[in-house]
Amino acid sequence: MNRGRKREVTHFYFYRSHSEVKMVSLRGVASSSTTSSSFIQLPTGALLLFLLLSFRVASSEVRSPHRSFPRIHRNLPNFSFRSGEVRQITPSKNISKLLDNLLEGYDQTLRPSFGGDPTTVEIDIEVRSMSQISEMDMTYSMDCYFRQSWVDERLAFSDLEEAFTLSVSVLDKLWKPDTFIYNGKKSYVHLITTPNKFIRLYQNGRILYSSRLTINANCPMNLHDFPMDTQRCPLKLGSFAYTTQDVIYRWNENRQVVIASDLMLSQFDLIATPSGFENTTRRAGEFSTLLASFHLQRHMGNFMITVYGPCVLLVVLSWVSFWLNREATSDRISLGITTVLTMTFLGLEARTDLPKVPYSTALDLFVWLSYGFIFATIIEFAFVHVFTKVGSGEVYLSEASSEFDSDEEEEEDDEEPDTEPVAVCMTVTQRGLAGSPSTGPNGVGTSKPRASLTMGSKSSFFTRLARLCGRGGKGSTPATPVNTIDHLKKARRAEQRRQQAVAAAVAAVVKEEEEEEEARRWNQGRRSKKTTTTTTTTTTTNKLLQMNSVSNIDEISRVLFPLSFLCINFLYWYTFLSYNPWPQNYL
Repeated sequence: MNRGRKREVTHFYFYRSHSEVKMVSLRGVASSSTTSSSFIQLPTGALLLFLLLSFRVASSEVRSPHRSFPRIHRNLPNFSFRSGEVRQITPSKNISKLLDNLLEGYDQTLRPSFGGDPTTVEIDIEVRSMSQISEMDMTYSMDCYFRQSWVDERLAFSDLEEAFTLSVSVLDKLWKPDTFIYNGKKSYVHLITTPNKFIRLYQNGRILYSSRLTINANCPMNLHDFPMDTQRCPLKLGSFAYTTQDVIYRWNENRQVVIASDLMLSQFDLIATPSGFENTTRRAGEFSTLLASFHLQRHMGNFMITVYGPCVLLVVLSWVSFWLNREATSDRISLGITTVLTMTFLGLEARTDLPKVPYSTALDLFVWLSYGFIFATIIEFAFVHVFTKVGSGEVYLSEASSEFDSDEEEEEDDEEPDTEPVAVCMTVTQRGLAGSPSTGPNGVGTSKPRASLTMGSKSSFFTRLARLCGRGGKGSTPATPVNTIDHLKKARRAEQRRQQAVAAAVAAVVKEEEEEEEARRWNQGRRSKKTTTTTTTTTTTNKLLQMNSVSNIDEISRVLFPLSFLCINFLYWYTFLSYNPWPQNYL
């Protein structure tokens, strides 16, 4: 490199010296001509000697230019053509000498302007990534470029026009602010492959100190609205030892907290980064501090899939029991218990990633509402089971049906069958008219008479029933007993057929009497709100057809439960999505 430069300079100087030689030679010629003209009488040998001496002097100057110009090459600047433009390069010897002059007598233990105005430290942060936002530990972590800038008049210079970057080792020789993070837990500087720091010095003595940090700080979270919450994680910076009389912290006016354009979070959206400053009072005095806040809006997608969706499906599944018959006791109970247990498991699983806070969150409230609706379906079936007993307005089967079933069982167990069918007919007739104890689904009897016929219609009823049973005719004769087994079987089958015919006849008679009675009531202008239950075999037939009837409570629940669940969900989502627990001026 040096040889090349010497050749280039030598060539340049040679050209300049050569021109001078030409000028000298021309001047020599001119002078010689003038001399010859003025001194024509000089001999020719003297003139040739003069020219020879002039040529030798010029040759000696070309061979040794440093003798004529001993310092000119030291002041010549060097040039760089990398960027396409001619830019002057400052020799490293000059920068080293400049630093030596600046650091001579420099005391790094004293702040700039010691004893005068406080030193102003400007800070800006560029956030590259954020991670590990933990509700369990209530912390957050971020990777950022942390820049500090201040003016130190002792390092001002005028030899160079541009700022230059210094080595990290020079940082140990300079004064720097003792900035720390108030709410920090574990922060560190990246050291791979070398310490990620740099320092830049400007002409007016301003120092720019930048480093790459990973900051792990506390983030007190309010989880009342979880998972529809907005968390505001603070960052508080300040001096550890210098009070406001020595150091004042301010945000950089051009850039305060800058977020990288490719920043992405898995569970949150970074919606705002407000910043400010304040003075904090401690035991040693008043300290200048900077505040920044990261507003994080939580994503709802994960919780809609894992908690809210399954809860709604379980509640809807529990409503299937309203469409099951009231007699399907085991089916309805098993469905209710299964949904309750599944809901309990979902509720416990939803709190595994949350701290044990002493208050309930929005997610807990929704789980409890779903749990309450599922539990209410079991209570509803209990009401259905209780209110379908005798005397409550809803029954399983007719009293007469159970009465006739017991009569038939007694007749089958009797070894000597009754050979008097007319007696059976009269027994049924007397029981139907006089009233007999009723039997409910649990075998509990009641002594209320169930005759639905008035006294005025008893004579006609007896007349029709006697005619059907064969007692009103003159040719009716009692049946003779049968001693043989075959005749006994035939007589029993005939008796059963006769009883069925009698029951049908009784039902027809009672129905006809009821129609007549209803017509009389209609003509008299009296309407009853409730029709009295009859105790005849016609009620038995109607109730047997309604064994699997649906309860009125179930019919009401089919509409009441879905409507109430929709209304509660509307209030729930409107309340938590529109409520903001943070004040507007909170950082």
